[in-house]
Amino acid sequence: MDMRLIGTLSLVWLFMATAALAQSDNASVVDRNGNPLERGQEYYIRPAITDSGGRFTLINRTESCPLYAGQENTDSPEGLPVTFEPFAEEDDTVKVNRDFKLTFSAATTCIMSTTWMLGQNDTQSGRRLIVTGDDGGYGNYFRIVQAQFSGIYNIQWCPTQVCPTCRFLCGTVGNLRENGKLLLALDGSVLPVVFERA
Repeated sequence: MDMRLIGTLSLVWLFMATAALAQSDNASVVDRNGNPLERGQEYYIRPAITDSGGRFTLINRTESCPLYAGQENTDSPEGLPVTFEPFAEEDDTVKVNRDFKLTFSAATTCIMSTTWMLGQNDTQSGRRLIVTGDDGGYGNYFRIVQAQFSGIYNIQWCPTQVCPTCRFLCGTVGNLRENGKLLLALDGSVLPVVFERA
């Protein structure tokens, strides 16, 4: 076989593989009905696995502000919807592996943002908690990655689209049980999720 033909075939294969990878990285995240998650539309987030708690909601952890992102204890129709704001202004839908802000659609007595933000390490578990507020920086940007099965996802904190040259200690969202409450936290068990339009 001619070396030029091998080189050309290798180049074509590399181009096709790169295009396929880029396409999968830009795929829209879909809800349980197979529709793309839209910027500004309200959605509920719930575990993909039964008996892993209920829909996502705000948790009052310390009887004072700020509020924390967490889950209802039971698989009930309760919970608070969220909206997504993709980092890329041209994105009208939420894309896999692309950064966005995620905000609970709720008013609180804390008189502060209900946008998710990476919080401090929990002193007991050492895990990083998800708190609400707006730090005006990288802490508010999360991303969704495809889990093993279609339509099931993991939520990560890893804002590399916001800052491609930064080095982050990335983590995937799971839950942490504390005093009968289910808080969302990084650096532990992973919680696969699905999305339902509100």
